[in-house]
Amino acid sequence: MPPLGAVLLALVVTLIATQYLKLQLLRRRYPPGPTPLPIIGNLWTLKCELRYETLMQLANTYGNIFTIWLGKTPAVVLNGCWSVRDALISHSEELSGRPITPALEEMAKGRGIVHSSGNSWKQHRRFSLMTLRNLGLGRRSLEVRIQEETKHLTEIFEMTKGNPVDPSQALVHCVSNVISAVVFGHRFSREDKEFHELVEANNFLLSFLGKTWCRLYDIAPWLMRCLPGPQQDFMRLNTLIEKFVEKEIKIHKENGLSKEPQDLIDCYLNQISNTSDDANSCYDNDNLVRTVADFFIAGTESPSTTLGWALLYMVNEPAIQEKVQKELDAVLGESKTIQWEDRKILPYTNAVIHEVQRYSNIQSAGVFRETVKETTLQGFNIVKGTIIIPNLASCHFDPDHWETPHQFNPNHFLDKDGNFVSNEAFLAFSAGHRVCLGELLARTELFIFFSSLLRAFTFKLPEGVKDVNLDYIFGLSLKPHPYKICAVPR
Repeated sequence: MPPLGAVLLALVVTLIATQYLKLQLLRRRYPPGPTPLPIIGNLWTLKCELRYETLMQLANTYGNIFTIWLGKTPAVVLNGCWSVRDALISHSEELSGRPITPALEEMAKGRGIVHSSGNSWKQHRRFSLMTLRNLGLGRRSLEVRIQEETKHLTEIFEMTKGNPVDPSQALVHCVSNVISAVVFGHRFSREDKEFHELVEANNFLLSFLGKTWCRLYDIAPWLMRCLPGPQQDFMRLNTLIEKFVEKEIKIHKENGLSKEPQDLIDCYLNQISNTSDDANSCYDNDNLVRTVADFFIAGTESPSTTLGWALLYMVNEPAIQEKVQKELDAVLGESKTIQWEDRKILPYTNAVIHEVQRYSNIQSAGVFRETVKETTLQGFNIVKGTIIIPNLASCHFDPDHWETPHQFNPNHFLDKDGNFVSNEAFLAFSAGHRVCLGELLARTELFIFFSSLLRAFTFKLPEGVKDVNLDYIFGLSLKPHPYKICAVPR
C-alpha cells in the first residue's frame, strides 16, 4: 500500500492537471492570449499588476484584442485607439456593466454609481446628471466655488515665500473642497483632522485596488479576510469613509428636507421621499452613502493628481511654462478672474492642460467594464458577463494618432496656426455610457486652477535639485512620486 503522502501528492497533481485541462478548453471561447495556469491564471505573467505597458507588450504578440486570466476569471483586453473607441462607443450599451470582484464587493456591494450596474446604475446616473446641473454645473454658480478655492490655493503658495514645498496636500485640500461643497454643502479647513484622515483613507483605497494584495484578495477572499495585511486596512478605511458620510447624512436629516436643495445629499434625500411609493426605485440610504462616497473619492483624486503632474511637468519644461505665462499675460492681463470660457481664447494653455492629461495618463488601463449582453468585438463573440479592460493608455500613446507619443508635446493639440484641436485618441475621461460623470467639473477645475497658478507664480526646482522623477507610483490611478518645488511670485 503506497504511503499516505504519496497518495495525497498524486491526488493534488491529478486535481491540478484536471483544472489545467479544463482551463485550456474554456479559454477557447475567448480571444487568444497568454496561457493561464490553475488558480493564478496569468497573474504570474502580469506580476499581479495590470500595468498598461505590460498589456501593450502582450498586444504586440496576441493582437489588439486578447484575453488575460485574473485568477480563474477571464478578462478581454482592448488595445489601440480604434479597438477601444469601437468598443466603448459603438458597443456602449453592451459594455455598460461594471464587474464586481470580491474586493469591489467588499467596498461597494453593488451600491452607488461607480460600481453598480443595471437598473440601479441607470437610475443613479440619471439622478446624478440632473443633480449636478441643478447644483450649478456648467453655470457660474459652481464656477465661483472653484474660483474661491483657487484663491485659497494661491494664498497657501504665497505663504511659502518661494521656499521648497510639497504641493500635494495643498492641491488635494482645495480640489477636495470643491466636490465637498457639491456633496456635503460645505468646505473643510486645513486644520480639520477628520478631513485629513478622510483624504488619507481615499489615497489608500485607490492604491490598494491596483496592487498585488488586491489581486490576491480577489483570488481567495475567504482566506485574505482572515490573514493580516493591507487588506485589513482596506476594509477598515472603507468603513471609515462610509461612517463619515453617514454622519454628514444624519446632520442633513436632522435639518429636515429642503425645498431648495443646496447639495447632493439634500437632493438625494428629497429623491428618496419622492419615490417612496415606487416599487422599482433604487433610492435608499445605503445607495446614498455609497453615491456620496463615490463622488468624494473620484472628485478628489482625478483633478488633484492631474494638477500634481501638471506642476511637475512645468518645472521640467520651463520653456513651456513660460509660453503659457506669456499667453495668459497677453490675453487676460493681471486683474481678470479666470473663467472656464477663457479656454476658447487661450489655445496654448488649453493644449498644455490636455497634454498633461494625455501624458500622465492617470487612469492607466482604464476602469473595467462588463458585458451586460452577448456582443461581438472585432469578430470575436463575447459572452454576457465578460470583464472588458479598455487599455486607455494604448490610445494616449498610439503612434498613429500622436506625432511624439512618448514626449510631452502640447503641439499634439494645436494646428499649424496655433488653434486648439481635439484628438479622437484622447480618452482621459473614457467614453460611451460609462464616461466620467464629473468630466465637465474636472475640466473646469483643471483649467481654472492651472491657469490661475501659472499667472501668479513661476514654479522652479529647489536650489541644487537638477533631476525630475517622471516615473509614476502604480495604483488604481498613477500618481507622481513625492516632490518639492518653489512657487516664486511673478
